[in-house]
Amino acid sequence: MADKAIAAAIAKAIEIGSPSSISVIDSGRELVGFARMDGALLASVQISQAKAYTARSLNAATQDWGAFVQPGAPLFGLDVAHLAVGKPLITFGGGVPITVNGEVIGAVGVAGGYPDQDHEIASAGAAALEG
Repeated sequence: MADKAIAAAIAKAIEIGSPSSISVIDSGRELVGFARMDGALLASVQISQAKAYTARSLNAATQDWGAFVQPGAPLFGLDVAHLAVGKPLITFGGGVPITVNGEVIGAVGVAGGYPDQDHEIASAGAAALEG
């Protein structure tokens, strides 16, 4: 499973010119696959894993949550409060759940580019398993 998602994500990252780290987690939020492309920032390793964790924890793309955690929004502080359990929630693009037959079976997290690039790459990885 993870290899197919990673291969599709790497292909998209090469296509758009964004060296990235790609993490794939299972439904239990455990890391099952990882790749760091040449030229990807060192920080992208942990960030990609956090994006995958967030997408699976919330069963939604990370980019969909940014507006909800801003000052005055209904979930303000959720991203920071979650650090108390030792895992950050990332609320910008790059984490996408993997859904098969209506069930979330894991997630892909990507870091290394701008949030919209990371989202596009993660979406390609997830789509490789969904279809």
